[in-house]
Amino acid sequence: MRYKAVIFDLDGTLLDTLEDLALSVNAVLRRFGFPEHDVEAYRYFAGDGIEMLVRRAFPQEEGEKSNFADLVKIVNEEYARRWPEHTKPYPGIPALLDFLEEQQIPMAIFSNKPHRFVRQTVETLLPDYKFFTVQGLEEGIPRKPDPTGALQIVEQMHLKPEEIVYVGDTNTDMRTAAAGGFYAAGVLWGFRSADELQKEGAQLLVREPLQLRDLF
Repeated sequence: MRYKAVIFDLDGTLLDTLEDLALSVNAVLRRFGFPEHDVEAYRYFAGDGIEMLVRRAFPQEEGEKSNFADLVKIVNEEYARRWPEHTKPYPGIPALLDFLEEQQIPMAIFSNKPHRFVRQTVETLLPDYKFFTVQGLEEGIPRKPDPTGALQIVEQMHLKPEEIVYVGDTNTDMRTAAAGGFYAAGVLWGFRSADELQKEGAQLLVREPLQLRDLF
């Protein structure tokens, strides 16, 4: 089957954001006197939104305090200052996006990152591409793996879920694809392993971006 559109995850799929996420959260951990984590640990902290990232990185008792929302706010502020330092598209992503535009394949982004960060990073690092929509987490859009946000995008495209390739790098993305009825493509250059992606329903494991051309 030739698919008619694609929905991408952002972090770990289009953009390598790992180091800036790690440095931002570690800076706040250091400020409060908590142990920091290796950058690699953030592969498993990230993927489910900033609140879950903070819960996983900070001591458990911090997530149970009444001022937890303030801690999330501080991490957001730190990340807002640091995110451009190392974040960049993965090798091969521009070539893939060029191909999709040449073939007039509608492209969208659906991320668990706060919406303002999603818009800012895409506008800064992928400015030459016309995405059908760029959607992050905001009021009224449930966090993935709830597929509501992705299904809304598909409805706006006037397409059916089975006509869509959903591309992501984590178990959350594969669960989103399964829940929404999309074709699930798991990328191997991102935050998680091939075993995790296959276990959670990846129908294709993608070793380099241009491999996705064969689906369109």
